Amino acid sequence: MHNHSHSHSHGKDNRIGWTFFLNVSFTIIEFIGGWLTNSTAIMADAVHDLGDSLSIGFAWILSRFSDKEASDRFSYGYRRLTLFGALINSIVLVIGSVWVLFEAIPRLSNPEMPMAEGMLGLALLGVAVNGYAVFKLKAGKTLNEKVLTWHLLEDVLGWVAVLIVSIVLLFVDLPILDPLLSIGFTLFILFNVLKNLKTTLALFLQATPDEEVQNNIEKAIKAIPEINGIHHMHFWSLDGESHVLTAHLELAHNFEVDKLIRLKQQVAKELSSYNLSHTTIEFEFPQETCRDEHEKHAHG
Repeated sequence: MHNHSHSHSHGKDNRIGWTFFLNVSFTIIEFIGGWLTNSTAIMADAVHDLGDSLSIGFAWILSRFSDKEASDRFSYGYRRLTLFGALINSIVLVIGSVWVLFEAIPRLSNPEMPMAEGMLGLALLGVAVNGYAVFKLKAGKTLNEKVLTWHLLEDVLGWVAVLIVSIVLLFVDLPILDPLLSIGFTLFILFNVLKNLKTTLALFLQATPDEEVQNNIEKAIKAIPEINGIHHMHFWSLDGESHVLTAHLELAHNFEVDKLIRLKQQVAKELSSYNLSHTTIEFEFPQETCRDEHEKHAHG
């Protein structure tokens, strides 16, 4: 029994594409604004946004490739390219966050006073632009879009920090607030990105995307009276969104063809609620030797 379920939505392409052009445009504005305000914080954010733009552009290209039709060579299609993009973006964001920390920490001992008025204007624009980009990507469900959302959320929090600092600096000569806030939000983002990186690496190693769902699938199949047992079960994910299931089902009796057809339909009905992209189910008759006997023992 073999099933393919494909959805060819270009929504995520549009979301990532808009985010890319928005980010590139604002990065240019940041470099100019950082130079005019003599703000090292804004210049550092501009460099970081440049890295974000490259990552988002890379993710956009991978996302477009991932919707290509499956071929004889790539029978599952190209959806795992988005997982590769998520991995690259996570690594870039980790490196970027570490770089921001290295830039911010020395400023604690030698903070410089920037042009607070210009910082305030750029901060308001930064919160608006990046906030809109986060809103656009928030609708996405792929792991890639989630990683990119963290990219942009980091920028939003960064600009909120700049906004707060610029308002304070308009009234108080306390430039050390800038590096303190930068360190705080960077550590917060770094923590969350490392969690995403862990998830991405697990999916790359074809770990189960959700152990609870896997257990529920196994229970649902075992509850069918005609099924005596299940083994050689593999539940993994192409990209964190499209899941794959393969399993060997042990039949309780040597059923006739008509009964096997009805049983296949019943199994399909039990699996329908899990929205699986690919399912491969094999029936094994009583006393039949599993050709993957070593796997059967390995899975208990």
